[in-house]
Amino acid sequence: MTLAEGAPATLPPERLAAPPGRGAASVASHPHPGPEALPPEPLPTIRPAHVGWRWWVGGVVAVLAVSVAGVTLGPVRLAPSAVGAELLDHLPLLSIDSGLSARQAAIVWDLRLPRVVLGLLVGAMLAVAGASYQGVFRNPLADPYLLGVAAGAGLGATFAIVAGLGGGGGVVDLVPLIAFGGALVAVALTYALGASGDRLRSAASLVLAGVAVASFFTALQTYVQQRNADTIREVYSWILGRLSTAGWNEVLVLVPYVAVTAAVLLLAARSLDVLAVGEEEAAALGLHPVRTRVLVVVAASLGTAAAVSVSGLIGFVGIIVPHTIRLLAGSSHRVILPLSLLFGAAFLAGADLLARTVVAPAELPIGVVTAFFGAPFFVLVLRTSRRVIG
Repeated sequence: MTLAEGAPATLPPERLAAPPGRGAASVASHPHPGPEALPPEPLPTIRPAHVGWRWWVGGVVAVLAVSVAGVTLGPVRLAPSAVGAELLDHLPLLSIDSGLSARQAAIVWDLRLPRVVLGLLVGAMLAVAGASYQGVFRNPLADPYLLGVAAGAGLGATFAIVAGLGGGGGVVDLVPLIAFGGALVAVALTYALGASGDRLRSAASLVLAGVAVASFFTALQTYVQQRNADTIREVYSWILGRLSTAGWNEVLVLVPYVAVTAAVLLLAARSLDVLAVGEEEAAALGLHPVRTRVLVVVAASLGTAAAVSVSGLIGFVGIIVPHTIRLLAGSSHRVILPLSLLFGAAFLAGADLLARTVVAPAELPIGVVTAFFGAPFFVLVLRTSRRVIG
């Protein structure tokens, strides 16, 4: 067994005192048990935390590639060289004539580039939140919507749309703001419900509370939709996910949340590695499991709530990306979390590119695209989860 770097590769004495399934009386009857009397208890193995530079280069190249494709491809085709020149022209001390007309430059700066950047931010946030949830709950099937974030955001957005509060942009549009509030209310209610029945706030109690809260909020949302059938199309358009944006308002609103929560989660990577060996062992190694769980859950939920408030409910990103990295690059969260940021950003920006080009000039909901790839991958996760996470 390999523990997180810097953690002693020993178990606490009480874990070494008795094999699984034996009580104190059994141990007392064998005062000096040999190795054959005390078979070691299997614990999860954390694969190395260091990967080759090719993974980091590959992540950066993937982000750059989908960004260039996202800005150049669309109903109006733009030459990659001209787009690159246009972007470089706005850097200090550089003056390059891109050859783009004023209309084409507006397409780049006001429509496509903000949408690409928004897709990168949302994808990075959902992927790193998913990886963090999977680490703190020790379950590869956990995703960013586990604690009711999606249901709360959906209910908030439905209320806002039914009340006619949409139609603005960025900070003016109240739909993202109310969706964000609904997501936070759902998570707070989940945490309060989980803590009321379990003062230690175990992972199981939080998950069960999240299921109950999500079911309740979804029922409320369905009732509101039934009572306001004329808004169903708009509500479902939001629920299925979209990255439509005009200008940089949504990006500017989301950047602080992504920056702060991603930094907190990355700093918690070593703690998640220690927590992977089990709560008792982690506590014996000096970690506070409850405090770590609360910190990770709050940060991941806050970032997820901010992301879905501007993008709608985009599923599977938090499962596909972290689990692929875990399968290919290692199971240490010091590898999974930063790579999830890069490849999650590239994945969602690429999915958005497909959503707006496959049936152009119409658009597919981006949630449909991610589900197309996510549903088969979910089957793969189910088949391999026992072999990847103990």
